Amino acid sequence: MCSKNVPSESGETAKRRIGETATLSVSPSRRFPVSWRTLSITRRLTLLYAASTAALLLLAGGFLYWTLKSSLEQTRHGLLASKIEVLRLLLREQPEKAQALASEVEHEAGEGHPLKYYLRILDEQDRVLLETPGLEKLIPAELFPPPVEVTAGPLKDVQQKRQAGRSFLLMSVRAPTGTAGREQRTLQIAVDVSAGAALLTNYRNKLLIVLVAGTLFAAVAGGWVARQGMRPLADITKAAQHITASQLHERIAGTQWPRELAELAAAFDAMLDRLEDSFTRLSQFSADLAHELRTPINNLRGEAEVALARSRTAEEYQHILASSLEEHERLSRMIDGLLFLARADNPKAAVERVRFDARKEIEAVREFYEALAGEQDVAVTCEGNAWVTGDPMLFRRAVSNLLANALKHTPAQGRVRVALRPLDDQAVELCVRDSGAGIAPEHLPKIFDRFYRAGHSGAPAAGGAGLGLAIVQSIMRLHGGSASVQSQVGQGTTFTLRFPAGLPPSPAGKMTKM
Repeated sequence: MCSKNVPSESGETAKRRIGETATLSVSPSRRFPVSWRTLSITRRLTLLYAASTAALLLLAGGFLYWTLKSSLEQTRHGLLASKIEVLRLLLREQPEKAQALASEVEHEAGEGHPLKYYLRILDEQDRVLLETPGLEKLIPAELFPPPVEVTAGPLKDVQQKRQAGRSFLLMSVRAPTGTAGREQRTLQIAVDVSAGAALLTNYRNKLLIVLVAGTLFAAVAGGWVARQGMRPLADITKAAQHITASQLHERIAGTQWPRELAELAAAFDAMLDRLEDSFTRLSQFSADLAHELRTPINNLRGEAEVALARSRTAEEYQHILASSLEEHERLSRMIDGLLFLARADNPKAAVERVRFDARKEIEAVREFYEALAGEQDVAVTCEGNAWVTGDPMLFRRAVSNLLANALKHTPAQGRVRVALRPLDDQAVELCVRDSGAGIAPEHLPKIFDRFYRAGHSGAPAAGGAGLGLAIVQSIMRLHGGSASVQSQVGQGTTFTLRFPAGLPPSPAGKMTKM
């Protein structure tokens, strides 16, 4: 046998490819993108606390800043308006005192005044008549806005400019001179508002510091509060993690949880109740199934060993094969019943929705059991009429199982009565009553369990497998109805099936009849 040598990669190439594969496979940013939905609740609450605090501080600080700025502007404009009014009055009534006016302006522009005023008076040809010393270098005439007429109300065309590192309010107005007002003068007034601007800047910077510090404090405090609030949830998580398949009896709702988590703990305990019940039923079902299968298998094995122990006649072999066939039929019926129950337990299982005559279906089943009832000397009667919406085949199977069970436990000269009764809510009630020995009260809660036999713990009677009543209950669940039982020892048993007026919408699947 010859083989071909396949060239292999070098060690460095293989290591490089393995490294690339590992790098690609552990990239968390691609496989687990961070989003608001995947962010932890503690971080969400922390961010919300910080954002809410920042928004509140921003709104409060902005309102206070706007209030301070508006107040300063009103004060400045008020002083500016009063100053303009005084100057216009002086020019109109006392033009000969222009030099005194200039001295006053120079005095107000001194270093000690909180609002420094600068004045320039121009004639009609825009020639400078009077000017505060140093104004030409500080603010040239062309920087002032065009002159306007003074009217009642707020000042207009007031501009704020920054010049030589200082802030000024600039305004130009027309002012008549003399009592006749024949000549027009232009007043250019500049008010130094650097102190107010510095105050606003300082206030704004402090607000920013308060905003940042408050947001950080809210984030730290919010994180601590969020962790404290989430601690009960972490305790529930730890308690749930300690519950295993062997500890399904433990519960977590016994602790005093907060109101928001009490419902969660109760829901979790309810889920544990269902899981514990399912595990218990599954374990019991497995044990019962093993017990039920062991008997026919042991019988088949024993018969085969007996047949092989020595040579036998053809009639003896036929008898052994017939006995084996009975055991095979019993196993087949058991498997069919289990398969039906498994399909009925499927949430997607659906039943055929047909409106049919229930009395007609019951009569068909009664005729089938008529020969058996005659052999046992048991009378089977049917009463009432009703129409049912559901699956006729499953309905017939449920009635058949109830009749077979009733005939099995009714003595000779007994009676089995089947009654149909329409209800006020358009539902239909079917009752099967026998005159047998009845069922003890302690057996009634488990009468519909799989492989359960009231009063019997060994081999089933009359070839039963203990699945008939369980199948009846599954059929009623498929129809959205219910199955119940009432019994008194020595007086008989009554099984009641309640079929609803209609069926709920069926899922995509369809129940298979067997």
